[in-house]
Amino acid sequence: MTFEKNTLKILEKALGELEAGFGSLPEFDHSLDLDAVQDVIMQVVHRMQDNYPYFHPLYAGQMLKPPHPMARLAYMLSMWINPNNHALDGGRASSHLEKEAVAELAAMFGWDVFLGHLTGGGTMANLEALWIAGRVKPGQKVVASQQAHYTHQRLSDVLGLPFEAIECDTKGRMDMNALRRILDKGDVGTVVATIGSTGTGSVDPLAQILALRQKYGFRLHADAAYGGYFVLADNTAPETRAAYDRLHEVDSLVVDPHKHGLQPYGCGCILFRDPAVGSYYNHDSPYTYFSSSELHLGEISLECSRPGASAVALWATQKLLPMTRDGAFAQSLASCRRAAMALHGKLSADERFRPLFAPELDIVVFTPRGDRISEISRRSEELFRTAARHDLHLATFTYPCRLLDATWSDVDMDAETVTAIRVCLMKPEHEAWLDRIWAIMDETATALSF
Repeated sequence: MTFEKNTLKILEKALGELEAGFGSLPEFDHSLDLDAVQDVIMQVVHRMQDNYPYFHPLYAGQMLKPPHPMARLAYMLSMWINPNNHALDGGRASSHLEKEAVAELAAMFGWDVFLGHLTGGGTMANLEALWIAGRVKPGQKVVASQQAHYTHQRLSDVLGLPFEAIECDTKGRMDMNALRRILDKGDVGTVVATIGSTGTGSVDPLAQILALRQKYGFRLHADAAYGGYFVLADNTAPETRAAYDRLHEVDSLVVDPHKHGLQPYGCGCILFRDPAVGSYYNHDSPYTYFSSSELHLGEISLECSRPGASAVALWATQKLLPMTRDGAFAQSLASCRRAAMALHGKLSADERFRPLFAPELDIVVFTPRGDRISEISRRSEELFRTAARHDLHLATFTYPCRLLDATWSDVDMDAETVTAIRVCLMKPEHEAWLDRIWAIMDETATALSF
């Protein structure tokens, strides 16, 4: 069975119980032309088949992790109410569930005092972090590594804040010497530390950045949209673990439940260590904030309407799979990490392949071997396309050759960038499927005569 469908039986039972809670209301007509509905939904089915199999373990391309059945079930159930978590008037129960779920996320990072809420995704969450940074450090520069998500440069432009990208080291992490040189200029207000870059999964050296903050006094934001949940994993390398152990010291933090948190799109989360930044959101909305003197989530959010269904789904998932270091959820992250390390080991031992460097989390980046960058890039494209014809879906990734000079001295650098293969082993099933994935890669490389 490709799709999990057993939870649909639970949904029907739950809907009956939910409906009973509104039993005092007079009935009204729900009549639909079911034949017409079925006709249209079957059209949707056929259109949706034009997709890569994102849900399957043989899909290891982009950061697409299927939602947990619990999240899907809770989300669907809540849609019969369709709450809006902007104000308690539009999403009373779901707003409380959001506050509880976000508090559990904050506790995962060591914060019991904080300000935070869910967002439509990491982009909006990072926007809020940089907006607050711009209010705290008005007009001052935002810096992030060259391998940080492009959204930071774009959002800085939207906010009218100057931005500068910092060079990276040979492992795709922010280079500390380059950061010091820019900090010495005296115009940096905010440093963005990437905790799991979307390209290579690299984790910026947070302990060293914190030491620089003590000297230079900048605001520190952690973009942990992808990598944040690995704070729970017990098998990261010591250097990576050192960064996670100090995440609680940053000023703001973004994590995306719709990545490793097993949630449907879109579900991001912004957290601030100091609740006092809530004063920057100060506004009044008499036509929405009228039923309660309790905090409305819209009072601490740049977004207005937000789906309460996201909060319901996240809350339910975290009740089933608590965010603890000894729980099943944490073990699933450790499994993804083991899969990445195992694949890296296979690639390193095979003369046909060349990893860029050892993975820090669960993303593996490698290339076929070759004498010239242009040849390597061509082979990567061939491997990507041929593997897909065997139902193994990977991704390509463009990486700067200057970061490879020290380790690829035997390669003719006849181009500025190299096309590499990027494998996201984000699914808990990937560890069990690794032999199958490797068999397809081996067969593909053999067919291409690498």
